[in-house]
Amino acid sequence: MSTEVRSPDVTLTELRPPTRAAITAFGALLLRDLAVLRKNVPVFVMRTVMQPALFVFVFTYVFPKIGQGIGGPGRSEAAFATLIVPGVVAIACIFQGVQAVALPLVQEFGYTREIEDRVMAPLPVWGVAAQKIVSAALQGLIAAAIVFPLAAIIPTTAVHLDVQWLVLITVALLSTLLGAAFGMTMGTRVQPNQVPLMFSLVIIPITFLGATYYPWARLSPIPWLKVVVLLNPLVYMSEGLRAALTPQFPHMNLAAIYGALIAYTGLLTWAGINGFRRRVLT
Repeated sequence: MSTEVRSPDVTLTELRPPTRAAITAFGALLLRDLAVLRKNVPVFVMRTVMQPALFVFVFTYVFPKIGQGIGGPGRSEAAFATLIVPGVVAIACIFQGVQAVALPLVQEFGYTREIEDRVMAPLPVWGVAAQKIVSAALQGLIAAAIVFPLAAIIPTTAVHLDVQWLVLITVALLSTLLGAAFGMTMGTRVQPNQVPLMFSLVIIPITFLGATYYPWARLSPIPWLKVVVLLNPLVYMSEGLRAALTPQFPHMNLAAIYGALIAYTGLLTWAGINGFRRRVLT
């Protein structure tokens, strides 16, 4: 009976090829993020639900109760309650990208220096950035799913959704990836003392001009604004979710929606990963 003895000069690379090691490390980092999320479920739910819940509560419960008109001339309260659901879901997707990637990165590149532990994993630097984007996208999907029940519980009038499942699944995946890539781009370009400025100059304008509270087509009376907001990625997220959930309302052509979502996701992913690599290496 013979026993094979491995030569002592066998390298670690031969024992575990770099590709397999990178895949294992990617999965391990992803599982770590999900484990942290599981331990902080109450915090995650609160930060996800608070903003959409307050918006839906004020506009679809408080306003009707006090007799305040909503939704514009000739639009019923029920129609407005239905109309805002896609926008609220879109806001949850992009805010989750900021909360799951941008804000933690500002801390990790700043005083905690936790990023140094992550980049020691057997992954290329771009792989660490990609893992954070995927993790945030998964959290974005969970956040979007949490927001849906709010639309059924809070409004005083019934919400009428006509779900187009194929459109919903594809648009939701692209939207959460876009939100995560946006968070990565912001997180690698903002210093800790600039976080309030980021919300004032970027997040708030994107939210209010993202066709979240109204269809993009309704901006026709303000033609210059209708053109300018096309630079806002949240417009395509809102319009895509509107096509998926409330196709009875006007929305952009699906080809334009998918084209813009794919283009913005690719552009922001490239910008975010390059910004991450630059921050790590310097």
